[in-house]
Amino acid sequence: MYTRCVDYLHRLVEERIQKAQQEGVFDNLPGKGKPLKLDDDSSIPEDLRLTYKILKNSNCLPVELELRREIFSLRQLLDAAIDPATRRHLRRELNVLTLSFNLRRRGPVNLDLPQW
Repeated sequence: MYTRCVDYLHRLVEERIQKAQQEGVFDNLPGKGKPLKLDDDSSIPEDLRLTYKILKNSNCLPVELELRREIFSLRQLLDAAIDPATRRHLRRELNVLTLSFNLRRRGPVNLDLPQW
C-alpha cells in the first residue's frame, strides 16, 4: 500500500514537472545559467546535513557551526592583514574562538580536517 502511494505521488509530481516544462514555466527563472551556490558540508555527518541546512536557513545554526564559520572568516582576515597590530588583534580573537570551539567539543580538534 505504502509503495503504491509513493509511486502514485512520484508519477503525479513527474507529470506536473513535465507539464510545467512544456508550458515554459521554468524558462526565465532568476539565476538561469548561473552556477548553484553549494555549501561545503563535508565536515557535517551525512545523517545531520539536512537538519543543519534547515537550521541554517532559519538562522539557527548550532554554536559549533557558528564558531567554525567565525574561525574560517578570521583566518581569511588574518591571511589578508598586513598591519602587525591588526594581525596581533586577529590572532588573539582567533585563539579565543578556537579555544571556545575546542572546549565545546571536549577536546582539541584539528579544524583543517573534516570531522566525521
